[in-house]
Parts: sequence; C-alpha cells; structure tokens
Amino acid sequence: MKYLKLILVFLSFGTFAQNDWKVNFPKETEIVNAPPSKEKVWVFIMAGQSNMAGRGFVSPTDTLPNERILSINAEGQLIQAKEPLHWYEPPRTGLDCGLSFARTMLQAVPEDVSILMIPTAIGGSSIYQWLENRPHHDVPLMTNFKEKVVLAKSFGIVKAILWHQGETNANQQEIQKHAESLKMLMQQFRTVIDDQNLPVFLGQLGSYSENDENWQGINEQIEQYIRSDPNAHLIFTGDLPEKGDKIHFNAMAQREMGRRFAEAYFKK
Repeated sequence: MKYLKLILVFLSFGTFAQNDWKVNFPKETEIVNAPPSKEKVWVFIMAGQSNMAGRGFVSPTDTLPNERILSINAEGQLIQAKEPLHWYEPPRTGLDCGLSFARTMLQAVPEDVSILMIPTAIGGSSIYQWLENRPHHDVPLMTNFKEKVVLAKSFGIVKAILWHQGETNANQQEIQKHAESLKMLMQQFRTVIDDQNLPVFLGQLGSYSENDENWQGINEQIEQYIRSDPNAHLIFTGDLPEKGDKIHFNAMAQREMGRRFAEAYFKK
C-alpha cells in the first residue's frame, strides 16, 4: 500500500506538471499603439530551431513587461514583450532567451533606445529547410523570415541575428557540410536584411546530449564557420543544463544564454 501511494503521488504530480506547464503564460497582450521613432528601436531577429524558439518553463517574472522591450504577435502587431515570445508551435511553446537578452541589453544601450525582439525560430527545422525555403510545422522558413524582416524594418533598425540550430543536422551524413551551410545561410539572411556586415551570433549546441559526439561535431563546424566570418560570434553553452529530455535547455539555461548573447553583442 505504501508503494502504491507513492506511485499515485508521482503520477498525479506528472499530470499536474503536464497540464500546468502554461500556468504562468500571459493572460493578456499589451499592444503598443504609439511606437518609438524607428531610429530609437534596435531590432534583433531570433532564428533557428527549438532551443531558440524556447522550451523552458515560464515563471511569473518572465512575463513582467518593460515599456522599452518590444516584440510582435502573430498578427504582426507591436506588443510589449512577455515570454514566451514565439507562438508558432502552441503545443511546444516555452521560455526562450529573448527577454533575458533584451533586459541585459537595456543595461548598456542609451536610455532612449528600445529593444525589439522578432521571433522566427521553428523547432526541429534543419538548416537545409532554411536554405531551400521549405516549410516546417506549416511555416515556410525563409519566406517567414523575409516577412518578419520587412515588419521589423517598419519599426526599427536591424542590429543582429541571434541563431541557435544544429541538433537536427547532427548526423554523420550532414555534419561535415554544416560550416558551409551556415556560410550560405548567413549570407542569405544578410541579403534579405540588406547588410552584408550584419553581426550574427551563434549559440553552441549543449553538452548534455545522448548523441554528444555528433553534437560536438556540429559545434566544431560552427566554430569553423565563425573563424571565416569576422562578423560572426560564438556563444558558449557547454556548462548550461538541460530540462530533463537531453535535447532542450532548461529555463535557467535560457536566461543565461540570453545574457551571453547580449554580452557578446557589446564585445563584438
């Protein structure tokens, strides 16, 4: 009977966690009807797959708005940013690194500057789907990126791309091509944005995978690409923990990764 009670408690806790993972999601959206002037809005585009889209647990503090931190909703309206920033995959959505990045940025940018985070990451997407504008989870990746760039430029000035991707391509057939694929994709991104010197910031894959040899192979390819591009910068993630699935960063890791992206931006 003792063990049966323990099993029932465990199962009930698991059900509670599964049903309540959205418990702290924002209940309302705050539309920005009087946006700042474009020259005072610094835009950062988030792209890649699930560890950029975010799978962390959202806490109440992740939803506290700041009038100088902005994002967009699915309708393309300018809003006050609250986690989660990505909306493309409702059954999977969680905490990403965007709000942490923006909060860190505010510590160093001029006081009259606002930060606009543009979400374009789609979980599970491969780099080839991005390069070839193939759809993933019903989102045509490059078309969506282009649309969001047009929207971003209507609100502000694009300052950089934050990229995290590679888990999907971490197999022996694709690893050795990854550096060249990154080079082509970042060139596409910069062409869309019309700035061939635009800074790009690339996060490493985590160091917790059951497929660690291949994940580290992707990391070597990321570093190889960065050595070839003076405007590309590496974000170290080797010490960041996962959420228990050996695939995704947990909430603490997402917040720390956001801080590291911001710190890298000011060191560039």
